[in-house]
This record gives sequence, C-alpha cells and structure tokens, in this order.
Amino acid sequence: MKERTNNVFDEKDDRVVELFTQLGMPKNIAKTLMYICQVEECRSTDIEQAADLRQPEVSVAMQELRKRNWVEKRDLKKQGKGRPVHVYSPTVTLDKIIDSFEEEKLAQINDIRTNITELRESVSTF
Repeated sequence: MKERTNNVFDEKDDRVVELFTQLGMPKNIAKTLMYICQVEECRSTDIEQAADLRQPEVSVAMQELRKRNWVEKRDLKKQGKGRPVHVYSPTVTLDKIIDSFEEEKLAQINDIRTNITELRESVSTF
C-alpha cells in the first residue's frame, strides 16, 4: 500500500474560511479556495479530504473559481481506460484574490448606498 500524507486545515485556515463566508462567499468555495491557494497543484479528491467536502461541492466550487480565472485545470491521462484525473492549480495569489473580492464588495456597498439615496429621495415627496 502506498503511504500518502494528507493536508488538513488548521485554525488559521478555518478562520479565513469563516471570514470569507461572513463576507458572502459560499463555504464550499471558501474552503476550496483556501486549500488550492496553499498548494502547487492538487486533485479534487485532495480538496475533498482536506476541506471535508463532498465531490459535488468541490466540483461546484471549482467551476466558480475557474470562471473567475483564479484556478486552472489540466487533465492527467490515466494508464489504460477511464476518465482522466483533473489537476488544479492557482493562477493568482491569495492576496490578488482578496483584492478582487474587496473590489466586488465595495461595488456592492456603493450600489446599496445609491439605492438608499434614491429611496430616500423618492419617499420624501409623500
């Protein structure tokens, strides 16, 4: 049997995931993001084990992270028949991701402020 070491989240990782989720990021995406940003590359099964997620949760998270161009996927051909194994790697640093996330949240705040101002102006005529 092959010996393999598995990475697991520590308290700091859990806290970062908690902060991302408090800011509106789905937990499965936050966990997947935290894992993938700390390794050179990994398979989805690595993420499942370390982040305590199910395969469909990792799959959905990876779709979102790839859509944002934060992660790239490459396929490893298996010997013989069968589906290739997907290997994922980060395309940007966690700092850049946080910057992007911050911009997104600040834009949302500005939209809320604009809507509240318009709401106040609209009801002031009643």
